[in-house]
Amino acid sequence: MITWMQRHKRWLVITIWISTIAFVGAGFVGWGSYDYGSKGGAVAVVGDRKILANEYQREYSSLYDQYARIFGEQFNQEMADKLNLKDAAYKLLIQKNLILSFADELGLDITNEEIAKQLVAIPGFIKDGKFDKDTYIKVLSQNRTNPTEFEGTLKRDLLLQKVESIFKIEANPVELENLNKLLFSQDDISIQILNSEDVVLNITEEDISKYWESNKNNYKSEPAFEIETEEVSLLSETFTDEEIAENYSKFRIDYKKEDGKIKSLEEAKEDIVLALNEKATKKIALKKYLELKKGKDNFEVKATIFRSKLPFGDENNKEVANSIPGDLLKPFLVGDKYVIVKVINKITPKVLSYEKARTLALNDYKKVARGLQIEKEASKALENFKGKEIGLVSRDSFEKIEGLSQEEALTFLNALFSSTEKKGKISVGNKVVLYKINSAKLSSYDSKKDEAIKTTINNLLNQELMTNFVKNLEKRYEVQSSITSKE
Repeated sequence: MITWMQRHKRWLVITIWISTIAFVGAGFVGWGSYDYGSKGGAVAVVGDRKILANEYQREYSSLYDQYARIFGEQFNQEMADKLNLKDAAYKLLIQKNLILSFADELGLDITNEEIAKQLVAIPGFIKDGKFDKDTYIKVLSQNRTNPTEFEGTLKRDLLLQKVESIFKIEANPVELENLNKLLFSQDDISIQILNSEDVVLNITEEDISKYWESNKNNYKSEPAFEIETEEVSLLSETFTDEEIAENYSKFRIDYKKEDGKIKSLEEAKEDIVLALNEKATKKIALKKYLELKKGKDNFEVKATIFRSKLPFGDENNKEVANSIPGDLLKPFLVGDKYVIVKVINKITPKVLSYEKARTLALNDYKKVARGLQIEKEASKALENFKGKEIGLVSRDSFEKIEGLSQEEALTFLNALFSSTEKKGKISVGNKVVLYKINSAKLSSYDSKKDEAIKTTINNLLNQELMTNFVKNLEKRYEVQSSITSKE
């Protein structure tokens, strides 16, 4: 999966400055127990640059957030650990500091003016249409950092961007034209489509049982949480016209219509009353939170809830899931109530019995068995290939392949034009496409496709250049590591 991201995220080693502030609103992600051997929490020294633990933490949080954005709810701490995301973040950090050491050697630097220019462009720090210092400090505080640390991180990423720009190269017109002709070359093909859904299976109970026995670690109960909760219902107080007007004056930019325009005072009244009640209720909830924390009050409800059944909304569910036993979470709004949650225990997944896992195992076994059978049939059919002639196709001829959806056809065509075999088979979802290339020819030059090709080839050229550049820097600067895993 890390390899996949490196192919698709345009050289993760150098992350443009916007990723530096990606943590704003997301918070930090913990990684468990690690030792930092040198004083001051340093995890490594690259050249003359010392890498501190908090820099490592930010790199890990940023990488974790990138995976979470791509894979959504299915991505969690357990998956991050299996992918060795800690090690990936550490390697990225070393690579970045190798480049920064080279920048130091060249005498490159980032001015305060350059930092300020980027700060005022970050949406999270804008209020009433302009950069707001109080908002800036508040947002950073919520994300467990301060202006000195944040601007230091921003400076490092701007410096990385500056070094990258030095080595940036572009393909010349001849390369573009040749690649244009090559990428959109045409093949005259014949195909035969086999569908695994057409395979007839004779599955016995013994087959399912054996499959479950070999793969039972894939069938586990869902993680669950023993929690205690306390709810504070939203107040429904009324407010004077003066109180409503004062709130509108302070926060009018928050009251917008669907088209983005700011509501008038009259239009915003209902929203303002709700906001004031939420604010008043939150004060009560915070007081209740402190009483619970000090043991002066007891929780009303205790329950055991599966991860997928947590009822607090995506962000709050994630906070509960990332908590450790004993954590008491500050009140958060769910519907018309503020909820306080204490995590008592985390129940780790356990292997399901055969009886409970049978349906899941059966479905998986069917997919595997069909896949194996269709491969056998495909290999046999390929020996005496009798396909349907399609005629000339190119990479964008997805509407020409009957029997495949557009997405399947695109997958097949991309694989076809990446293959060096004149005859073969290509798996597309639950189908196998047998093909034979009867003839091939380069396409005519089409200047309209230059822009898309230019982006592709420039990314490939620059990725290769920067990869080799980092390899050379590894020989140029000494790397001293002081991090030791306790796992």
